[in-house]
Amino acid sequence: MNLRNLAAGAAACTLLFAGTVHAQAYPTKPVRLVVPFAPGGSSEIIARAYAKQMSETLGQSIFVENRPGGAGNIAMETVAKADPDGYTLILGHVGTLAMNPAMFKKLPYDAKDFVPVSLFAVVANVFVVNPSVPAKDLKEFIALAKAKPGQMYYGSAGNGSAGHLAFEYLKMVAKINVVHVPYKGTGPQLTDLIGGQTQASSAGLGPFLQHIKAGKLRPIAVGAPKRLSVLPDVGTVAEAGFPGFETSQWYGLIAPAKVPPAIVDKLSEAAAKAAKSKEILDLFIPEGTLAVGGTPAEFAAYISKEAARWGEVVKQAGVKAE
Repeated sequence: MNLRNLAAGAAACTLLFAGTVHAQAYPTKPVRLVVPFAPGGSSEIIARAYAKQMSETLGQSIFVENRPGGAGNIAMETVAKADPDGYTLILGHVGTLAMNPAMFKKLPYDAKDFVPVSLFAVVANVFVVNPSVPAKDLKEFIALAKAKPGQMYYGSAGNGSAGHLAFEYLKMVAKINVVHVPYKGTGPQLTDLIGGQTQASSAGLGPFLQHIKAGKLRPIAVGAPKRLSVLPDVGTVAEAGFPGFETSQWYGLIAPAKVPPAIVDKLSEAAAKAAKSKEILDLFIPEGTLAVGGTPAEFAAYISKEAARWGEVVKQAGVKAE
């Protein structure tokens, strides 16, 4: 036998054994979960819910760190360059994983910089208006927007955010001119929407729901294929005359690309268990959020499908990140 090959084989076995032992011991200290958006939105709600449940399974705390800015790109770049030891993770999002690659000419990260771990949740987009807007549903809003082209404003969590693209998608199919006002997160844009500085918005239902119940916001349509049980009287965009229209926000766990597969699997298993927990179901179901907890392979396939779909939307709507 060639001694060089024997030595190489022995070294490979040693590395494999070391990786396995490391994965079995993981985690031995707190894990950081970066959320690439400001506090107050669906991203933080979902991240904290999963972090709590997964911490109980893994035996170590998972703490959430908000790092907003650049449509999520700043945080994505930071985590892409982090040590691939499983102690720095990030909440992947439809924007950072499916929309940004189509909108930005150049990104500070690439899909190959990350490994999918688990799809956490899918949240239907809801279109809302300030109650002062004289439109009770989407058809009335579209008619109003056509009567006042360029005189109405909608806010989003930021330029290139999922809410931004969802509303641009609506503008494209409805042929209306509503001016975009980007904010640094869902929380800040909600403040101005409720205050009447902007007239409309689109985002996941979570951060809107309490304000809808309080009468501070009026839902005019949902982007899901069918009506939400929590908003049974609110029609879908498709029902308003745009068949096939669908827009949802989704969130999942991803890690730096070179994190050992055994650690990825361990995290995925913890996420799957969390998705079935009573605590998460009790939190998500009333808000129209679907808990998933899929495998790394399933999440990878989902990202690929969504990237293709939103890439086409970006192209047709002519959306460009600034």
